[in-house]
Amino acid sequence: MVTMGQCYYNETIGFFYNNSGKELSSHWRPKDVVVVALGLTVSVLVLLTNLLVIAAIASNRRFHQPIYYLLGNLAAADLFAGVAYLFLMFHTGPRTARLSLQGWVLRQGLLDTSLTASVATLLAIAVERHRSVMAVQLHSRLPRGRVIMLIVGVWVAALGLGLLPAHSWHCLCALDRCSRMAPLLSRSYLAVWALSSLLVFLLMVAVYTRIFFYVRRRVQRMAEHVSCHPHYRETTLSLVKTVVIILGAFVVCWTPGQVVLLLDGLGCKSCNVLAVEKYFLLLAEANSLVNAVVYSCRDAEMRRTFRHLLCCLCLRRSTHESVRYTPSTQTGTSTRIMLPENGHSLVDSTL
Repeated sequence: MVTMGQCYYNETIGFFYNNSGKELSSHWRPKDVVVVALGLTVSVLVLLTNLLVIAAIASNRRFHQPIYYLLGNLAAADLFAGVAYLFLMFHTGPRTARLSLQGWVLRQGLLDTSLTASVATLLAIAVERHRSVMAVQLHSRLPRGRVIMLIVGVWVAALGLGLLPAHSWHCLCALDRCSRMAPLLSRSYLAVWALSSLLVFLLMVAVYTRIFFYVRRRVQRMAEHVSCHPHYRETTLSLVKTVVIILGAFVVCWTPGQVVLLLDGLGCKSCNVLAVEKYFLLLAEANSLVNAVVYSCRDAEMRRTFRHLLCCLCLRRSTHESVRYTPSTQTGTSTRIMLPENGHSLVDSTL
């Protein structure tokens, strides 16, 4: 019998799953096998790609600049997300029932912390790109201290949001507030998490839209003076492509999961969120793989560094040979646009 105001710290995982109406399987179902197989594949790819990004940034002196610290932090957050999801895959299905309450909260906390750090870093990159473009500065001139403070702020926020359920934002003492997707967490926590991610997306849209219109105006103004209209059209289309890729990747990977989180957080009884939750979580995890492609692999210098590192792994005998890097005209998360004014570079608007 459930008593209002009573806390259930000594109950099993099954007790909370039964209370929320979420099925706790006792054997491996085909759906569980498919989810775990896909999850392990995505996790391994996430780990390998983001380890490669971190190794590239650490090994190439050209990347020892503040903006690349943010890209490195994004790779570290996504690497952490891969580890967290890998931990989930080894503690899901029939194994969920064998978890203690503390083990379940740890499993959820790792996911929440890593994914929050990844999303917050995406916003930090957008903010720094906006500040750099509006201040007409090259990426190498970004204040190192400012970037370090941003990174620390990202992890403080991520750890805070990830640790809250373990200390207060659970439903162990209020079973009527338990969510269906995460039976030990309060529905309000899920709603706040979903709304926070939505807010991040809206801020990213606002920032990149402002960058786009600012750069387009500058390029158009230069085109009027030097009669380079074809180049102007090429630059504008490239910039549009970059913004669409960045925002589109975020929408495709995050929107489905945030919608079901919000519906569950708002207590929608008629919404069958449990039927799709595992697949939408997998899609959100895939964003940690997509980030490496969108924000790092599109950089020509980064790709050269990747090839160098991979060749060194495959051909140990050639590790002592010197490799000369040539300056790249593409960088980071998009197209680098150099706008000349009076013979000098005006803007390096890397998105």
